[in-house]
Parts: sequence; C-alpha cells; structure tokens
Amino acid sequence: MTTLTAAQAADLVAANRILVRQGVLDAFGHVSVRTAPRADTFWLSRNLAPGSVTASDLLEHDLDGRTDDPRRPYLERFIHAEIYRRRPDVMAVVHSHSPSVVPFSVIDTGLRPILHMAGFLGGRTTPVFEISDVAGDASDLLITSSSLGAALARTLGDAPVALMRGHGSVAVGGSLQEVVYRAVYTEANAHAQATALALGNPRYLSAGEAAAANATISGQAVRAWDVWCERARPGIPAADQAPGTGRE
Repeated sequence: MTTLTAAQAADLVAANRILVRQGVLDAFGHVSVRTAPRADTFWLSRNLAPGSVTASDLLEHDLDGRTDDPRRPYLERFIHAEIYRRRPDVMAVVHSHSPSVVPFSVIDTGLRPILHMAGFLGGRTTPVFEISDVAGDASDLLITSSSLGAALARTLGDAPVALMRGHGSVAVGGSLQEVVYRAVYTEANAHAQATALALGNPRYLSAGEAAAANATISGQAVRAWDVWCERARPGIPAADQAPGTGRE
C-alpha cells in the first residue's frame, strides 16, 4: 500500500479536469498515477466522468486491478495495471477516446509526428493494438481483464503512445505532468496530420528531428501543466485543492 499525499491527489484531480478542458477526455476515459517508482499500486478514480472527479473519489488499485474500496471501479482499470506491471519507468497513464486520434487506429496511414511539440512520438509509426487478435471478432473492444491489458501493454512496448483500433489510445509518462502533455499533444498532432493529409503528402519529422525536439521540449512540459492548472483549478472544489503546493 502507498499513501497518496494531498498534493498528489490535487494534481490527479487537476489532471482529470485539464484533459476534459483540452478535449482529450469527455464523459469517458481516465488518468492514473503511481506514487513512487516501481510501486505495486496505483491511484485511479472510481467509475465516474472525469470532469466530476474529486479527491474523495480516488481509489488505490493493485497490479491485478483490485481495490479494497467497495465503490465501483472503472471497467478498464486493467489498462493501467498491466502497463505499470511491465513498465517500471511509467509513473502515469492516460486512456482516452480523443476524436482526432481514433481515425488513425482504423486506417493504414499511421500516426506519426508532424509537430515539433509531438517529437515524443519518435521516428516510427505509433503502434496499434488489434483486440480481435486476442478477443476474437465479437468483443466490445474494451480492456476488461488482465489478459487483455497485458496484450495491450505488449503492443505499447517501450513506446509513449499506442492506439487501440476503433476505440482510442493510451499514453504513458514519467510523471503526471508529462503524460498529460503527451495526451494533449497526441490529439493536436493527429488533428494536424489529418489536415496535412487532406492537403497533400505531409513531410513528417525524421527520427533525428523527433528526438531533438523531444529533448528540447519535454523538459518544459511543466510550463504547459502550470498554465492548464490555472484554468482548471477554479473548477475544483476548495476542499480538493492541496494547500502549500503553489498551485492551489
């Protein structure tokens, strides 16, 4: 068991609100955080629309997706559990159905970095999880078991983002701030790539350009986080804002 501090809880609540405001989450999707490197538990809201999440809704889960809290957990908590199990470097996970990303999960044109702000996507096509390879052709496309979560985690591998055919995507990061940045700019990149494809043949970032852009920009993800927090915090009840964090 790990302890979620008041500041960490406030940040996880803020992450939910930010992702809704940025159009990455809506009534569905979720974001989780691990409180320490290699921790064998993580924190995720109970089954609730992200924009309604408060600190009192956060539940601790183990890597089998179990929680001691009697309240209903998210059906797809196994996405988070199995990624944390396989990726000790990952401290936060976002699962979303962001609208510009989903089309790239169902066509041969892969999602690739076209914006310098999305250099984290790297010099390769973003992997796509094909659930029918594991669950057959009559599933509801949801990740509702450890075995499906494990299969998704294998597709993700060491990448920062994976798409889920006809469903959405998962983004991972070394911090809550980083994963929120990546989820937002994955959506922005998908929108820009779709626009460019409608105009002609895009020139994507090379592997070297993507790596250099990521090295320069990724360390500044906290700047975006601070701006987004300022906009999200007014919508968070005062009781759920941690005092003394500099972001209340």
